[in-house]
Amino acid sequence: MIYMTRLAVLFFSTLLSVGASAADMNVSDAWIRVLPGGAPAGGYFTLHNGARQPVVLVSARSAAFGHVMMHKTVEEGGLSRMLPVERVEVPAGGKIAFAPGSYHLMLMQPSGKVTVGDRIKITMEFAGGQKLTTEFQVRGPTGK
Repeated sequence: MIYMTRLAVLFFSTLLSVGASAADMNVSDAWIRVLPGGAPAGGYFTLHNGARQPVVLVSARSAAFGHVMMHKTVEEGGLSRMLPVERVEVPAGGKIAFAPGSYHLMLMQPSGKVTVGDRIKITMEFAGGQKLTTEFQVRGPTGK
């Protein structure tokens, strides 16, 4: 009986630690801003969490870029700064917008030429191991 109780506790603990599945999450308005002169590109999107528990975005990657980081733009003393972010929590049933002037992906070291009109896949990775791959449309400096 003790064995069965321990097994049940382990099973339900595993379910709770996994949290939402990729099916509970979706992305809208996914686009990349490319800038001239080899400046890092910015990745923007809205991440929707349809699960009953929060999800935590911990990283992103793309074969089109050698390095992808999450950042947040903050205002301090009238100046804007970009700070690295290690995790972004999306509340249960909620959404988080990665937008200019807020959270965004810094896309550095392109593996090839990135031009307006391209579609680039980015895989988002969540705490618990879930992954969600989305196609981002490449736009110019003005976002068009």
